[in-house]
Amino acid sequence: MTAAGPLPDTDDAPVVRVEDASVELGGRLILRGVDLAVRPGEFVALMGANGSGKSTLVRALTGLVPVARGRVSLFGTPVDRFDDWQRVGFVPQRAGAAGGVPASVWEVVASGRLTRRRLFRPLGRRDRAAISSALEVVGLADRSHDGVSTLSGGQQQRVLIARALAGGPELLFLDEPTAGVDLPNQEALADTLRMLSDNGATIVLVTHELGPLASLIDRSVVMRDGRVAYDGGPLDDHAVHQVDFGAGVHEHHHPRPSTHDHAPHVGSPFDLPGHGSELREGER
Repeated sequence: MTAAGPLPDTDDAPVVRVEDASVELGGRLILRGVDLAVRPGEFVALMGANGSGKSTLVRALTGLVPVARGRVSLFGTPVDRFDDWQRVGFVPQRAGAAGGVPASVWEVVASGRLTRRRLFRPLGRRDRAAISSALEVVGLADRSHDGVSTLSGGQQQRVLIARALAGGPELLFLDEPTAGVDLPNQEALADTLRMLSDNGATIVLVTHELGPLASLIDRSVVMRDGRVAYDGGPLDDHAVHQVDFGAGVHEHHHPRPSTHDHAPHVGSPFDLPGHGSELREGER
């Protein structure tokens, strides 16, 4: 087939576009004909029960899993050809911010600058300023020299967020950032994301419960059985579980290409140890 060209990258064009996308893992269809568009500055909550496909979708959006059919684009470029990863930040589900390797908070956050500099090049003044700023934003500047393993679960999650922020992304994906995190750290996370949203960042949040993040959401997208069951105004946690196919569905549809690109998949830079590229059993 002929590969589709890049979409226009204009000020109001979607920074994320998914068209009729399906994902298969282990011979099983996980996502089925998903359509989604996220525009600049939107704060979108991707919600649904465990196993609904929401985490698989965000991994498809970040290039961690390929689509079997359809198209996924970031900033107007198909994700399998996208190489401007410094514009994108990804915060995986927490599995230990140091990935089992002894490391300080500073060292983990510094790894977020990899997309901004050449491999093995020493940190420069701009890199160090970005790392310090990210630590300030998440409220961990005073813990920069501490070992990540000495932090609480919620603080480790904030380290992962600082790592993503250190790269200066325009688009931020967060996969279940409040899972297993106590209320004070959830509130600290909400303050951080409010600041980023106010500064114009586009945020896609994967979660099954909003908690203190509820007031930040511009739009809710609810996944059910690998499909989009609802795409519309913000929903509270209770309303999400009332969404049903064919009832109250407001989906954004886009022209679908008549053919599909089967070019070899190009992995994203997030497909690295410690970046949470593995899929949970419940999403398979």
